Amino acid sequence: MAALASDIGGTFTDVVLVADGRVHVAKTLTTPDDPTEGLLRGVRRVLADAGVTPASVDRFTHATTLATNVILERRGAAVAFVTTRGFRSMLVLGRQARVEEERYDLAFSPGEPPVPLTHTFEVPERLAADGTVLTPLDEAAARQVAERIAGLGVAAVAICLLHSHVDDAHERRLASLIAERLPDGTPVVISSEVWPELGEYERATTTLMSAYVGPVMAAYLRRLRDRLSELGITAPVHVMESAGGVLPAELAASRAVYTIESGPAAGVVAAAREGARRGLTDLISFDMGGTTAKAGLVRGGRPGVTHEFQVGGTGSFGGRRPGTGVPIKVPAIDLAEVGSGGGSIAWVESGALRVGPRSAGAAPGPACYGRGGTLPTVTDADLVLGYLDPEGLGDLRLRPDLAEEAIARHVAKPLGVEVVEAAAAIHDIAGAQMGTAVHVVTVRRGIDPRGFTLVALGGAAPTHAVGLADRFGIRRVLVPARCGVGSAAGLLHADLAIERSRTFLARTADADPAALEAVLADLETACRADLSGRGADGGADLGGRGAGGGADLGGRGAGGRADLGGREAGGRVVRSVGLRFTGQAHAFTVELLPGPVTRETVDAAVAEFYARYRESYGIDLRDPAELTVARARVSLPAGAADVRAADAPRAAPDRVRRVWFEGAFRDVPVRERAACAAGERFTGPCVITEPQSSLLVPPGWTGLVDEHGAVSVEKGDRR
Repeated sequence: MAALASDIGGTFTDVVLVADGRVHVAKTLTTPDDPTEGLLRGVRRVLADAGVTPASVDRFTHATTLATNVILERRGAAVAFVTTRGFRSMLVLGRQARVEEERYDLAFSPGEPPVPLTHTFEVPERLAADGTVLTPLDEAAARQVAERIAGLGVAAVAICLLHSHVDDAHERRLASLIAERLPDGTPVVISSEVWPELGEYERATTTLMSAYVGPVMAAYLRRLRDRLSELGITAPVHVMESAGGVLPAELAASRAVYTIESGPAAGVVAAAREGARRGLTDLISFDMGGTTAKAGLVRGGRPGVTHEFQVGGTGSFGGRRPGTGVPIKVPAIDLAEVGSGGGSIAWVESGALRVGPRSAGAAPGPACYGRGGTLPTVTDADLVLGYLDPEGLGDLRLRPDLAEEAIARHVAKPLGVEVVEAAAAIHDIAGAQMGTAVHVVTVRRGIDPRGFTLVALGGAAPTHAVGLADRFGIRRVLVPARCGVGSAAGLLHADLAIERSRTFLARTADADPAALEAVLADLETACRADLSGRGADGGADLGGRGAGGGADLGGRGAGGRADLGGREAGGRVVRSVGLRFTGQAHAFTVELLPGPVTRETVDAAVAEFYARYRESYGIDLRDPAELTVARARVSLPAGAADVRAADAPRAAPDRVRRVWFEGAFRDVPVRERAACAAGERFTGPCVITEPQSSLLVPPGWTGLVDEHGAVSVEKGDRR
């Protein structure tokens, strides 16, 4: 049997197949108009390379930027939003921050809310913070709202009522009344189901984005399933979620908001696995593709997870600056992302060189691709500097003449410099912007990056990784085999996982351990029901029968039940709580000790909270603390196939290429990765190439190839 994984990025689509312990990879250009086209092209290629039939694929795992792109490009479903009377302007007011140049813009506009006021409604009802009914739900008014929504012809409805995280009766009744007036199958999403926690604004935006993206995600996954079936692949489809696990397709469609950081999360999972294989537990994942560069932190072998992030944030904070984007409250691997990838466009503005965040994407792509692009990119600069092989990446053949022409016209001439100087400046500026992402996840959070190992993933990462590490005093860079498709490879080892939470507000000194245990047990049960297709929402429709009717996965599970291969029972359960000092607004998530909750469990969590606070803020406080939320995450083993050690090296001639190092061109050796034997060492300056990437080793750095084909690059002699 075989396992298949795919990761669709803004420029490239990566496909990885493991069959009989061997790995087969394909990197194809993404097809924006129909992403499944580029994906299927890669799937056909790896199946042909492996000599296996489509029917032998028993697992298909997928990561996609669809949810993020839908939000950023404002092309989601038409949605109506309903809230408590008096809160109709909540989304318009929101939380806003002005950063960078915006601070000085006298004509600054905060932009349009996610849903216009014409599609925002309020109903008479009100709960107190403890769940007491202050104003019963006015069902007559609710029916009038339902009629008005029906007249809009929306594709989905989002509901977020005040304090519904304590008692969801009003939300559920309102959803029922609205659903009665809408066409069968129209999703009606309620906040108490999506993310029942304190904070009505963040809960509202999270619920709204789930409704906004859900119909688009369901249609996409339905098309993907149909295209795979046409090819002969009938394996269940699993989709990467933001926290590093995978979801059955029908659950991913009904909770599309969980997949916003789908692709980037896979890269951090891959970095953690590569580190664990070598006994490295403190890592910085650096994932650079054609459009963006992402950095994530792995400490103690586990990726960091946040429970609130921004989509579409701005400023030099890796896109996480509060108030600059749409806040989302779902678990996600803590990442910083910048618009600096291989396809990032360079241009001159007011005499200054800029690089990104605009990208040439897959069409037309960088100028050197020869596909009609005329604007210079980071890839064009790297080619001019000799860092990339003109023979190309995979099927692409790169054109140095077109790269030089684009840089000369749009950068070198306006700045009055030579083409090579302009290319070097583009490379350096891109590296500085990538450093912003690493800075966010380390230095800005009080973490010294010098003791970490930088793991390079993505087609463009090895070209920039060692230089980036040097900026931060990091002395080891790990470049896994086939790192150009590293995120897709990470998908093969991601476990099925889901997390649920519920507000649990209590002073730690007075908290009832039995009550907390009961809440956590309920959450764990709900997680298992989600993963087996028996969740409360019934799953999204992937077969054209309407929401709530169970997903149709081509006969691979009755009643929408996902095929988990008999893995419903057991698995790994992680319980955690939110903790903060009494009266504060923000909380740390602290993992609980295994076993039933006792007073000792709560006390240990408080001690960990104090330690985390001291580490983050440098202040040793012992003030009274309070619990804010209970969380349970259930993970079921993926059962990933083992991968054999690297094949024996094949003969390949050593070459020499002119490469730009330290302000001048130098003739340096060029080796093919496939020709390097396990245990082989080399010294910079040199270039190690493979079909999906090119590793640049500067002077003063040495490399070692291990038995799996990974290269560990270290600076000088480690003391």
